[in-house]
Amino acid sequence: MANPLIAIVGRPNVGKSTFFNKVVGRKVSITEDRPGVTRDRLYADAEWRGKAFSLVDTGGIELKSDDLMWREIKKQAEVAIETAQVILFFVDGKEGLTSSDYDVADMLRRSKKPVILVVNKIDDYSEDKLFEFYSLGLGEPYPVSSEHSTGIGDVLDEAVSWFEKYENEEDDSIKIAVVGKPNAGKSSLVNRLLGFERSIVTDIAGTTRDAIDTKFTYDGRAYTIIDTAGIRKKSRVEDDVEYYSVMRAFDAVRRADVCLLVVDSTEGLTEQDTKIIGYVHEQGKPSVVVMNKWDIIEKDTHTINKFEEKLKEDLKFMDYFKSIYVSAKTGQRTERIMSAVDEVYANAHFRVPTGTLNDLISDTVRANEPPSYNGRRLKVYYSSQVSVAPPTFVLFVNSTDLLHFSYERFLENTLRKCFNFSGTPIRILTREKGENKQ
Repeated sequence: MANPLIAIVGRPNVGKSTFFNKVVGRKVSITEDRPGVTRDRLYADAEWRGKAFSLVDTGGIELKSDDLMWREIKKQAEVAIETAQVILFFVDGKEGLTSSDYDVADMLRRSKKPVILVVNKIDDYSEDKLFEFYSLGLGEPYPVSSEHSTGIGDVLDEAVSWFEKYENEEDDSIKIAVVGKPNAGKSSLVNRLLGFERSIVTDIAGTTRDAIDTKFTYDGRAYTIIDTAGIRKKSRVEDDVEYYSVMRAFDAVRRADVCLLVVDSTEGLTEQDTKIIGYVHEQGKPSVVVMNKWDIIEKDTHTINKFEEKLKEDLKFMDYFKSIYVSAKTGQRTERIMSAVDEVYANAHFRVPTGTLNDLISDTVRANEPPSYNGRRLKVYYSSQVSVAPPTFVLFVNSTDLLHFSYERFLENTLRKCFNFSGTPIRILTREKGENKQ
């Protein structure tokens, strides 16, 4: 299950981004960045008082008129209502309330989602500065100064207190997010898998604007397929609707158990495809690279091999990728997609027995000693797999500083040679002997 999502909503210039940066930068521990891929920092994974969550800043739109401003704020609120478990509604404690604040408050109140009213820019607290904000009907306002990092902990305490309800919501279907550039054939593929027309399919890029969930069963197993709008380069996000479609698509990846990364074979893997796949990799999601429109590729006996070599070159940062070549239009090989989904899902949930893991790591380290640094060499005392999806391994060592990235990759490759982790990232963490961190 994906982490609960906290969305930050409010007018421009009320301090949403400052709050976001303070939270992910200093106030909480951040899920470590994975090397190799850059992306726009729309989401951040964080933790507060032992509760993991994802934080999304809905800011970043430049507005030119009050009417347009209201429409943009309304869209932000709609996205938050749709995707978030908890909503932080930011208002400006210096400027005071505006008509659009009241309008957004009405919408949020009707949503029945937990809404925390955050009054920002309260640098010198006094109770009388909060009186007018009670009129929004959202309960007790929380005074905060994002700039000075005051009050942030109280807001996060309240936010994570709502997670228990979310954690009790059960949906045992396997969630499949279908992502990729516009016009790669995502909706055609979804319609082929589901067997009926659910998404509008045209030759106009970007027809599907929202992420849409559809439940179905296949071979007696429950699935939810999430069809998403195409993710464009930031420079190509020319209108506000596109911006929110991108946000929903990233949310779909975050919620998914498996991602289908749909690529237009006639174009090959583009820089933008690589960034999308990189986002999936950073989120730790198992995936299948679906090379679509294979029916219109001129082929000889070596064509697939050439495409595979090119994928290996372009996806060096995730050499575990699993690919399949299909035509959503003709149905060619599409029957193999669901078995590929099941395979990478199973690989992401595979557990290596502790005894087997320790024998493998011990034998590997003995046969190929880590390099020494300043006369010191890494010693691995014990190994344990602590979680799945993605499979995560902890090595208890003499010093975490002694595990070089290249040796970490060597250990990862050893694990992959011995166990089938195709299609899923794996994580290797280190702790010094005696640490009790969870």
